[in-house]
Amino acid sequence: MLKEFQEFISRGNVMDLAVGVIIGAAFGKIVDSLVNDIIMPIVGAIFGGLDFNNYFFGLSSAVTATTLAEAKKQGAVFAYGSFVTVVINFLILAWIIFLMVKAVNNVRRRLEREKPAPDAAPPPPEVELLTEIRDLLSKRA
Repeated sequence: MLKEFQEFISRGNVMDLAVGVIIGAAFGKIVDSLVNDIIMPIVGAIFGGLDFNNYFFGLSSAVTATTLAEAKKQGAVFAYGSFVTVVINFLILAWIIFLMVKAVNNVRRRLEREKPAPDAAPPPPEVELLTEIRDLLSKRA
């Protein structure tokens, strides 16, 4: 069983997947920062200095706080501003991944077009021999 596990782990596609997951997680953090630290403040400024993360309403009368963190301490809240931020985060991430996949596909297509056409396969030895015989007979005649 240990040998099977070692074979499974040492396969290239498993390692590629692991690298992809790690890079994807790091890339996700970059997109989170882009959305939370750059895009959402700009969107908030456009809409009058609003912070979407603090858009919520309490689900009980005990919630009287004005910030989401404090409101969560007081009780259940419906934090729709955080949801809007996460949706924007997802859309940006999906758009960036789409652009990356599109660029890779364009490069692949370009490389396939530039690839020289494969030369015709050499004829089998019997055909070469018959061609030589034909040429010799045509020289005699």
